[in-house]
Amino acid sequence: MKVSRTNTFKIFLLVAAFGFVAAMLFYSQKIITRLLDKEREVVDLYAKAFEYVSKSSSGGDLTFVLDKVIKTIDFPVILTDTQNNPIYTTNLEIDSSLSAGDSLTFLRETLAEMDEVNKPIPIAVNDTLILNYVHYGESDLIKKLRWLPYIEISIAAIFMFVAYIGFSYFKRSEQSNIWVGMAKETAHQLGTPLSSIMGWLEIMRSDAANTPKLTQTLSEIENDVDRLNKVTARFSKIGSRPDLKEENITMVIQGVMQYISRRIPKSGKTIDLALESPADLHAMINRELFEWVIENLMKNALDAMEGPTGKITFAISQSGHRTTIDVTDTGRGIDQKLHKEVFRPGYSTKKRGWGLGLSLSKRIIEDYHKGRLFVKQSAPGKGTTFRIKLVR
Repeated sequence: MKVSRTNTFKIFLLVAAFGFVAAMLFYSQKIITRLLDKEREVVDLYAKAFEYVSKSSSGGDLTFVLDKVIKTIDFPVILTDTQNNPIYTTNLEIDSSLSAGDSLTFLRETLAEMDEVNKPIPIAVNDTLILNYVHYGESDLIKKLRWLPYIEISIAAIFMFVAYIGFSYFKRSEQSNIWVGMAKETAHQLGTPLSSIMGWLEIMRSDAANTPKLTQTLSEIENDVDRLNKVTARFSKIGSRPDLKEENITMVIQGVMQYISRRIPKSGKTIDLALESPADLHAMINRELFEWVIENLMKNALDAMEGPTGKITFAISQSGHRTTIDVTDTGRGIDQKLHKEVFRPGYSTKKRGWGLGLSLSKRIIEDYHKGRLFVKQSAPGKGTTFRIKLVR
């Protein structure tokens, strides 16, 4: 299956966005790692200061180091003895209303959390005699930086979502304007020659009063002109809000089937047309546009017939305010991965096809009738069933 340029562009944007997020995550993690290394270097430096004071001849005064040096750092630190009993804390908020036992419990729990993140640094007089341990946590800056990747991902996700919605909206709007412009221009271009042909028909009819064969020929031409007038009226309705009226949908479909059946022999095929309906069912439709949809589905089914024979079945059912129409053919079928692709403007399996029939039909049903048109089931070699859902 060929991927459209639009889809390729969407994939490129998605890959670029993921690449940007991955790069930001990598860079953020690299900064966090460097800050953690710096914090450990600072704590290690203070531990060395404690060791120096402990080794001094005066016996050491840790108060100076604790009050004057560690006071300058911005991350929580707990100094303990060799049994992990807290001796000194800094940058740690302790509820003053807690009892001594509760405060000790809180500090021990905090110690355990710190040790899971950072390995405590020992303070030793020599390589064998350990006097204290310095336990430390993460600064507020690092905690905020840890949230940065999630914030970046969230912002990127929101950006991609908004961009996708906006891109899809502008795409649909552009397609809609193209549809409307083409339809209005077609109706305008057909109007002038049709008016001229109708005038010439009136002149020819007055001259052919006594010529039966010519009269019959003119009658057929008039039928085709009426048909062209109906097509012109259909195109003129594109882009305008059509009036929906309650119609006998069974009779509408029968009328289209009769029209198409008269033209099937010209294709050299023998196609059986069947209509399954429990009764004359009614639905809110615009008759001209809905007939156009049925014609497109029938023509699509006829094109799908690979052999000289085939069958097209219309099954109509109604439940409450919902009307369902299944159009089933015995053609070549559609691969599962193409069930949605067939409605894309420009998609066609025919050499001379424009790929607009199914796309236009879907627009008429979903935009103008507020219903649904989709492939109910299909598989290569097993035919296709298109389903139309209308709400009365």
